[in-house]
Amino acid sequence: QVQLVESGGGLVQAGGSLRLSCAASGRTFSRYAMGWFRQAPGKEREFVASISRTGGNVYYADSVKGRFTISRSNAKSTVYLQMNSLKPEDTAVYYCASATNMGAYEARSWGASDYWGQGTQVTVSS
Repeated sequence: QVQLVESGGGLVQAGGSLRLSCAASGRTFSRYAMGWFRQAPGKEREFVASISRTGGNVYYADSVKGRFTISRSNAKSTVYLQMNSLKPEDTAVYYCASATNMGAYEARSWGASDYWGQGTQVTVSS
């Protein structure tokens, strides 16, 4: 079993930056492709970014492409989401999720995930 714990959320002004972290406990972090998802109030959960088990492949939602960067450290069992040029519409609860033995492409789907974190709130003020 894997436990995922997100951190790094907070309140930031538009144009600012935040770096989210998702620390995984358990074994063999390198078996999991990882994804970031978000859910804003009154909206459905949406895909943000995903990364393959080795970090060699990444995918981004069009809405964050060029502003967000996903990365991972298998040595630290942690996946990161660097968020720059934040906009008020980025306000949401951000979740990380793991997808066992899958690639970054499959990890774009919440349904492919087998473990999820509790989420961290990101609020961007205008």
